[in-house]
Amino acid sequence: MGYRIFTLSPGSTSTKCAIFEDGKLLFKTNIVHPKEELDRFATVNDQRPYRVAEIRRVVNENGYRLRDMDAYAAYSGGLESTPSGVYPVNEKMLEDSLSGRIAEHPAMLGAQIIHEFAEVLGNPAFVINPPDCDEFIDVARLSGIKGIYRESHVHVLNQKEVATRAAIIRGRAYEDCNFIVCHIGGGLSVAAHRKGRMIDGNDVLNGEGPMAPNRSGYVPLLPLVKRCCDGTWDYKTAKKVIAKAGGLKSLTGTDDLLEIKERRSRGDKWCELVYDSFAYNLAKYIGSYACVLEGDVDAILLTGGVSKDEEFVELIRKYAGWIAPVMSFGGDFEMEALGWGATDALKGKIELKEYTGVPVWSGFDFEPETV
Repeated sequence: MGYRIFTLSPGSTSTKCAIFEDGKLLFKTNIVHPKEELDRFATVNDQRPYRVAEIRRVVNENGYRLRDMDAYAAYSGGLESTPSGVYPVNEKMLEDSLSGRIAEHPAMLGAQIIHEFAEVLGNPAFVINPPDCDEFIDVARLSGIKGIYRESHVHVLNQKEVATRAAIIRGRAYEDCNFIVCHIGGGLSVAAHRKGRMIDGNDVLNGEGPMAPNRSGYVPLLPLVKRCCDGTWDYKTAKKVIAKAGGLKSLTGTDDLLEIKERRSRGDKWCELVYDSFAYNLAKYIGSYACVLEGDVDAILLTGGVSKDEEFVELIRKYAGWIAPVMSFGGDFEMEALGWGATDALKGKIELKEYTGVPVWSGFDFEPETV
């Protein structure tokens, strides 16, 4: 028998779970949490007992037991910035995720839930490539306004897993390749991976990058500021438009790409323009990250739900295929990345890292106080 790993990724309205044995998938599910259930809880932390009970119920109903696992692994947010890697859950990690100080999102429950299982059942718990990973080079951090810096917020876990898979296909190691990776789901992240490090990427949380199905991406700044300052939008409304109701949803009323394509097939010229603009804007960012990699790009990798759309993939090839081959990895591989990472940790194949709560970067020590 090999190592059995329970994996977990809490989302806004669901919790992804899976069980692997030496990397082989045994069980996978996405537990949907009805809005009326989640609305009963005042804070994200208050949801934890409910989600734990649902996880136990579903795992048991499918013939598995959490106590039979050799380790537990989670995608967990709400942490200070870290290098990529595998981190055993420790007290500082729990303290930061519990506080909600860094981010208030259900992803912060990942470390807490697997720690609860590990503490009761006596097996290790790991957080792997959390969304707060930061491997940016210094030149990528500045914006055009002093004191506002670009931050690393991308789909790290899936991006690195896809990059590793692409490297294997090419007969090389991830650490020997240069990739531009695009995770295209409800949110959209694009990052430049150079020799095993994600040196630059769009800040998904703060509204940077191309439009996504339900996120605005970059928009001209002054019209946005005007709406906020003239009373049209308050902060809460602006944040919703940028992070949850922007992009395709704002332009067409839906974030369902299949519906947009269906409307287009019936002659809807607006949906045709929006669909084409979606691919066009992503391609522009791919081009910019080709510059970050100084033109040395082994492949452009597309992943996430939208990358299952072959027509969309072909549009990206039309715009950016001259830069490098375009490879599509439909869907996401977060659970697989967690399963393999924890298995390798148990086998001693990788060096574990310690979460310290000290951010990777907190400013330039040579920055002038005034200009």
